[in-house]
Amino acid sequence: QVHLEEYGGGLVQAGESLRLSCAVSGHPFHNYAVAWFRRAPGRERECVAVSSGSDRYYLDSVKGRFTISRNSVRNMGYLQMNNLKPEDTAVYYCHVEPGYRDASVIARTPNEANYWGQGTQVTVSS
Repeated sequence: QVHLEEYGGGLVQAGESLRLSCAVSGHPFHNYAVAWFRRAPGRERECVAVSSGSDRYYLDSVKGRFTISRNSVRNMGYLQMNNLKPEDTAVYYCHVEPGYRDASVIARTPNEANYWGQGTQVTVSS
């Protein structure tokens, strides 16, 4: 059984940075796509970034500020978030799924039957 645990969230001021980490256990990580989603209060869940093989997806509003990466040896996924804005405030969720579907497809239709972390809160004050 795959288990995900996110950490690295917190309260920061606008313009600052955070790095979210996703620890994956229970299955070798190297054949999985990894993605980060977020949900802000009163808003629908949206996909922030996807790493699927060599394919990448980024939400338009985070392009140039956020970078998704992974370390398959350590079974870790990361989301580096720079120049944070108040509108980035949300609970961020790590998602992994086996195989390498197109990153944009995963962003639109993540496999809900696959694996999600419990979420980590990111709060950006103005």
